[in-house]
Amino acid sequence: MLGPGMFLALVVVLLSGFPVAFCLGGIAVIFSLFGMALGVIDPIFVTAMPQRIMGIMANFTLLAIPAFIFMGAMLETSGIAERLLESMGKILGRLRGGLALAVVLVGSLLAATTGVVAATVTTMGLISLPAMLRAGYDRSLATGVIAASGTLGQIIPPSIVLVVLGDQLGVSVGDLFLGSLIPGILMASAFAVYVIIISVLKPELAPQERSIDLAPIELIKLVQIMIPPLGLIMVVLGSIFFGIATPTEAGTLGAIGAIVLAAIHRGFSRTALSKVCDETLKTTSMVMAILLGSTAFSLVFRGLGGDELIANVLLNLPGGKVGFMAFSMLIIFFLGFFIDFFEIAFIAVPLLLPAARQLLGPDALLWLGVVIGANLQTSFLTPPFGFALFYLRGVAPKSITTKEIYMGALPFVAIQIGILCLIIVAPALVNWLPSLSWS
Repeated sequence: MLGPGMFLALVVVLLSGFPVAFCLGGIAVIFSLFGMALGVIDPIFVTAMPQRIMGIMANFTLLAIPAFIFMGAMLETSGIAERLLESMGKILGRLRGGLALAVVLVGSLLAATTGVVAATVTTMGLISLPAMLRAGYDRSLATGVIAASGTLGQIIPPSIVLVVLGDQLGVSVGDLFLGSLIPGILMASAFAVYVIIISVLKPELAPQERSIDLAPIELIKLVQIMIPPLGLIMVVLGSIFFGIATPTEAGTLGAIGAIVLAAIHRGFSRTALSKVCDETLKTTSMVMAILLGSTAFSLVFRGLGGDELIANVLLNLPGGKVGFMAFSMLIIFFLGFFIDFFEIAFIAVPLLLPAARQLLGPDALLWLGVVIGANLQTSFLTPPFGFALFYLRGVAPKSITTKEIYMGALPFVAIQIGILCLIIVAPALVNWLPSLSWS
């Protein structure tokens, strides 16, 4: 009973709001002592902990995490993201709902570079929400577009979310980047198409901005603002796709490129660099602390036979593969209401992995990683507990009600569910690009 008791204790402590990393590590220590005292756990599981920690520290792939965090933070802090949104808004200003389209496009880029829902939604909320409200956009549409665009970082590469998933599933991070590219583009395109359609059907929700006549010189300036950050993303992905660089090396290239872009746009300073480094250090330390805690938890959980218990339950679900996918996706979706992606990746994914290998096969793990990312993206946007909605509520004006934020998110949740189902029934959307990889 110690295995199920350990898992139940983790759920209770997590719901208490105690820091996740200490929940994992503390429960691992307590239950390892119980297990050794009762003679049901081999002390070798505890003595193996230093080796497991050193193995994590030697994992070259995980170096991509601080690199991509730094790249996104530098693009945000230097003001490049804000200027990009303003430029896209001017170019699309002739279209009804053009500013909302600009939010989708820039939100996709910013989400890809940061890979953290909180950072993207907060930034887009502060930058674009006041502009959309001044332009006369419906409050629900404005908040829905911002929250939905902020969650795109779960599956649009390059993203630290995909780096962590690749490490936990034991698949190539580069292949995971490529596999998630088409689903990510489909998701962002579906958001854009919805904005266009709703703007035509209900013009009162998305008023047409002023017609802007751009002189050739102004148009050149706008292109100069737009091309560098877009080019940086393409260089990072291209270096992985053509086998020129590993994801870790590509992340480092992206971080250096972000510094160069910030310097070119006069957004680089000692203060900005200090702020970016501080943010990178905080996020990376949080991720690594959770990873160490989850390693201790999984080691003791395995020693108590908990992994075999969960594997047996998953393997004996009615429906075989379909039953396993339905159950595991519902569990991950539910967990997305209460804990962040990193906790889910380090706790839930390793528990599902043995059954996934047996039922789906090793070749399906790449597809499974993209499905998990899309599932979590939907969970983070779904009322009433979606994280993205809480982050937007924190920066939105008090005049905007929580109900308006929830109502704005619902159409985009339906779109995400539709794309998720499409990915599940058509694995070729994920597997085609990795099969062409030159790496």
